[in-house]
Amino acid sequence: MHRVVLLTGSNHPSKERLIARAAELLEEHIGPIESRSEVCYSEAWGFSSQEEFANQALLLSSELEPFEVLDRALEVEQILGRDREAEQAEKSLSGEAYASRVIDVDVIFYDDEQMAHPRLELPHPRLQLREFALVPLSQIMGDYVHPKFGQSINAMLQELREKS
Repeated sequence: MHRVVLLTGSNHPSKERLIARAAELLEEHIGPIESRSEVCYSEAWGFSSQEEFANQALLLSSELEPFEVLDRALEVEQILGRDREAEQAEKSLSGEAYASRVIDVDVIFYDDEQMAHPRLELPHPRLQLREFALVPLSQIMGDYVHPKFGQSINAMLQELREKS
């Protein structure tokens, strides 16, 4: 069994319901959830939004390979109504790099694997910059040492907060 860490997020008005449903579907499609963080709230990162984001970190056990995990996560996003074309149109209109989304599922870690592929980079390449991801991760795996940076999640979070 592989250890898979996912981060779900939403800034839809029904974000709590969507995050809960995403967890159910991810468990059905990828594997049992071993641990989950609280739902954590933050302002949008990288763009302006009136709706705050909700995020939850999930630690799952899975027999799937990394690209299978990614494909299943994308399926769950689609089931829950994510429309990447509409997001792209919103980004084009606003000129911002990111946009609001119904649901987002990011693959953060897959065991201690490191890979750089156009479809999937492991560990997640911008994790160290995102307090909204590090906070829920710290709740379920604060002492876990990032395989690329050699720091615990808690240390990465503390360092990011000191820089802010």
